[in-house]
Amino acid sequence: LKVKIMRLDTATFAGGCFWSIELMFQREPGVISTVVGYTDGHTANPTYQQVCSGSTGHAEAVQMEFDPEIVSYCRLMKILLDKIDPTSLNRQGNDCGTQYRSGIYFHSNEQKMLANEIIAEYQLKYERPIVIDVKQASEFYKAEEYHQKYLMKGGQCARKGSTNPIRCYG
Repeated sequence: LKVKIMRLDTATFAGGCFWSIELMFQREPGVISTVVGYTDGHTANPTYQQVCSGSTGHAEAVQMEFDPEIVSYCRLMKILLDKIDPTSLNRQGNDCGTQYRSGIYFHSNEQKMLANEIIAEYQLKYERPIVIDVKQASEFYKAEEYHQKYLMKGGQCARKGSTNPIRCYG
């Protein structure tokens, strides 16, 4: 009996409201788990209300564990960049404020290198500069439980491979 040991990697991305970003990654084969929360700020254990006030410096983000033998970090970044407007500073759709900024928060030098390569590739598609943060991952604080899997709990499909439209609501 051979037992295969799965080696998981971590990815942390921000791109506006974390609800729709989380559902998008829940659907991706190879993503094992997702958690929504707050990163890249200066206040320990912030609450949603504090983050929304803009006073903590945090971005709403999704942190996921993924199996790199099934889905690559590059693919995950491309999914993010295809979903958001990477030229929009501190805004995605109707969500406006520093907590809605876009970011790729790398966990290794390899992820940093890949992020810079993918952004350079994507920049060729835009006239305006890409303004997504590319930073070393810092402390990630899990958001309140009611935010976790919010859209799935609201009835939207999280099945792997689903292409159903994602509807974000508050």
